[in-house]
Amino acid sequence: MSENKTLLEVRNLKQYFDINMGFFRSKPLKAVDDVSFSIRKGETLGLVGESGCGKTTVGRSILHLYKPTGGHVIYDGQEISSKESLREFRRKATMVFQDPYSSLNPRMTVSDIVAEPLDVHKLYKTRKEREDRVLELMGYVGLNSEHASRYAHEFSGGQRQRIGIARALAVNPEFIVCDEPVSALDVSIQAQVINMFDDLQDKLGLTYLFIAHDLLVVRHISDRIAVMYLGKMVELADAEEIYKHPLHPYSQSLLSAVPMPDPKTARANKRIVLTGDIPSPLNAPSGCPFRTRCRYARRECAESMPSFEQVAAGHYVACHRVKEIN
Repeated sequence: MSENKTLLEVRNLKQYFDINMGFFRSKPLKAVDDVSFSIRKGETLGLVGESGCGKTTVGRSILHLYKPTGGHVIYDGQEISSKESLREFRRKATMVFQDPYSSLNPRMTVSDIVAEPLDVHKLYKTRKEREDRVLELMGYVGLNSEHASRYAHEFSGGQRQRIGIARALAVNPEFIVCDEPVSALDVSIQAQVINMFDDLQDKLGLTYLFIAHDLLVVRHISDRIAVMYLGKMVELADAEEIYKHPLHPYSQSLLSAVPMPDPKTARANKRIVLTGDIPSPLNAPSGCPFRTRCRYARRECAESMPSFEQVAAGHYVACHRVKEIN
């Protein structure tokens, strides 16, 4: 893992969406509520949690695809606040989207899709230079020159995702938000694409925020893992540390559900089943958002949101009772 300087810092990020409740009333849906973390240069931070917990919204808010309601995004020491800083940031940070079927324009050839960021940022002088760069990018992701003149619908899901990755690499980024980039792919293809992310990171010195709900995928690629629940961050630690010693009741439950290849270990593994459904972010519980499904919940959990604090070296948890239950 790279021990270099911090590349991206997110402080108290908030992303609220106003939902129309009828009769001229609206209510804020707190998709991301007071989330803070940092990513070091050359590192991969995995972001996990169940559907609807705000993982994708964090990724999109960092890149200002949604303008954050509050908080600060600091990249390489500079806060992203003005149009100028955002334009500069967009040349260094890109995104690989979840669905390779809807994120590619069906009317554009592969060559034009991959070259679109080059066109937007005017990163070539001649037509020839543009073509050469497109072929170089396609080579990075295992596509050949014959694919350049074809359309996205002619490719399989795995190949389409490779086209999306080539497009993300076009501006020579330093940081990439990978939004569940393998969840729409077959398992056999998932491994190929993840290994490709690993190789590209070594080759091009990339830094990733890797968003996923599959904990095995995240463990394979991440240096550190952050766990989210209902718009809040509940735990953050080194990947192996979270797998061996999850401290938050929600992380413990998530990890108990990970399938084990060894039948002996699988039988010994006690599955922690959560009761109840995930609450609506529109009517989130008071205090700790996880308390309605937590077997350790006490009155204090309903009264105040636990602070996200360091309980061991590099291990952060938001839980009132973390010391009692572990």
